[in-house]
Amino acid sequence: MPTRKELANAVRALAMDAVQKANSGHPGAPLGMADFTEVLYNDFVKHNPANPAWPDRDRVVLSNGHASMLLYAVLHLTGYDLSIEDIKNFRQLGAKTPGHPELGQTPGVETTSGPLGQGLACAVGLALAERTLAARFNRPGFPVVNHTTWVLLGDGCLMEGVSHEACSLAGTQKLGKLIALYDDNGISIDGCVDGWFGDDTPARFRAYGWHVVAGVDGHDPAAVQKAVAAAKTETGKPSLVCLKTVIGFGAPGVCGTSKCHGSPLGDEQIACAREQLGWPHPPFTVPAEIYAGWDARPKGAAAEGLWSEMFAAYSATHPDLAAEFRRRVSGELPVGFAAAAADLADALAKADPMATRKASGKCLAALGPGLPELVGGSADLAGSNLTKRPDSVVIEAATPDGNYLNYGVREFAMGCLMNGLALHGGFIPYGGTFLVFADYMRSAMRMAALMGLKVAYVLTHDSIGVGEDGPTHQPIEHTASLRLIPNLSVWRPADAAETAAAWNAALTRENGPTALILSRQTLPPQPRDAAATADMARGGYVLADCAGEPSALLLATGSEVALAVDAAKLLAGQGIPVRVVSLPSVDRFLAQPAEYRDQVLPPQVAARVAVEAGATTGWWQLVGSRGTVVGLDRFGESAPGKVLFAHFGFTPEAVAQAVRDTLAAR
Repeated sequence: MPTRKELANAVRALAMDAVQKANSGHPGAPLGMADFTEVLYNDFVKHNPANPAWPDRDRVVLSNGHASMLLYAVLHLTGYDLSIEDIKNFRQLGAKTPGHPELGQTPGVETTSGPLGQGLACAVGLALAERTLAARFNRPGFPVVNHTTWVLLGDGCLMEGVSHEACSLAGTQKLGKLIALYDDNGISIDGCVDGWFGDDTPARFRAYGWHVVAGVDGHDPAAVQKAVAAAKTETGKPSLVCLKTVIGFGAPGVCGTSKCHGSPLGDEQIACAREQLGWPHPPFTVPAEIYAGWDARPKGAAAEGLWSEMFAAYSATHPDLAAEFRRRVSGELPVGFAAAAADLADALAKADPMATRKASGKCLAALGPGLPELVGGSADLAGSNLTKRPDSVVIEAATPDGNYLNYGVREFAMGCLMNGLALHGGFIPYGGTFLVFADYMRSAMRMAALMGLKVAYVLTHDSIGVGEDGPTHQPIEHTASLRLIPNLSVWRPADAAETAAAWNAALTRENGPTALILSRQTLPPQPRDAAATADMARGGYVLADCAGEPSALLLATGSEVALAVDAAKLLAGQGIPVRVVSLPSVDRFLAQPAEYRDQVLPPQVAARVAVEAGATTGWWQLVGSRGTVVGLDRFGESAPGKVLFAHFGFTPEAVAQAVRDTLAAR
């Protein structure tokens, strides 16, 4: 039987060999973290390498994602579909072993780690999902949802501000099945962290309400085992296990320094490390007895088998709950969703004038009761975002079976926790804040887009229409900048009917997140024929047309659609035929077949004017070099919204003049 040290050294050897072969990577952290990670996986983690999608597996998140070879080595050794050739192919194009863990590329990877700190925050969402799902589905004798969320992290994760946001909330929520293992090696890229990270981390986390096991020797398997067992025993609080380690452990010339953080060790250092560690095997060679010591497949298959037997009995005893559990975990929408969405669209097509944020609230109120997986929240702006539904029950430690989260003033953490909820399965999360504050959670939104998660962002107060709060709260560049994020679908509806279409698009989209950009101010409903109503779902359509071929095209989104319609009426009175095109989702429209796009925007009509109360960036691809954009490339002012729209030229008269000027310049 191999010793624990020999098992850990297999991880070290694979990590330094792979980094050396790639001539790129971070060997220091895997060498330092190998001992406690070996204890974690071999003694505590419940998983089945043969089925990485088992619903009741433990979730393990590597928050310090630069230590990816630690995770890849462990996944390879424990029996996941990750071969030694995959390990050799570390950091190469198309490899299963990318530089940082990426969702969907490597079996056993639960999330794209992202920038430091986000994995930790995402893990809070995973743990919250586990507890909420357990409260909904578990019954006496049937703990069908009963797993732990583990997160490995380093100094950098704790320096990032999102760690404060997320860990504070985790403590308040008393997430007892969240356990963080802190690799306290005292080194970051710039050297010893004493000069810039002097926090008393155990005291910090105790203040959050966490259970803390401090001062653990991360290279002593017995001490690690005892500390992690204590964390598992504490079920009323999240736990932080502080593990003192040496970065680059075993590499005598560079261990304990930043030199081994982000560079290959070099052949000479690797040879010295092999000698010091007592690992005589050639590169990428692991003895059979070491593989046998790591192999988690028999234990994992047995664990999943017991769970499957329990779930079969659960299905016989609670057939409706079991069917609902399977549906939610699969991500399938309820049978009645399409009919409910159609009824909602019909109702809002006849709606009175209202702000699109109010229309969004009506959508949530109508669809929420039939979508138990729809979990909402807001960053302390529920009354403004209108994200709280009549059926909302706040999720707290005392009421875990809820459907709404009070995130507090924590936009970044909100975005990360929503990612965790979506990753876990069984939930469609949405969260609200002001559009201008989307900057705080932009990185989490980018991660959702990168991972293709079904998440919805309710971003209200979308323009200078915010009014008196002034330029700090008035979005200018935000909508345009969100459209730049690949795979983030952005909707800026013009009225209640388009808002219903936007929510339907968000809830039926399976491969990425959706941002709903919503107005503070009341907007008038737009009349539509059957064709226009059907085409709303395509992201862009002809809202108001003229007889014959138009002389010019007016393109608009959101609150400016009504301006465009009024401007077209003015122009028609002057003998200038204009077509008005509403573009609630530019990305959705651009994804349509060229034939449809050309029907809406005839290529032969070069006189085009786009109208949006925000940055002009991005509109030129639609209006062309001979077109005009009526937008705003400067910050706003503090004044009533209507005054600001007039002041900055967002009036029917100004838009009509822009069309005339564009025609005159041809």
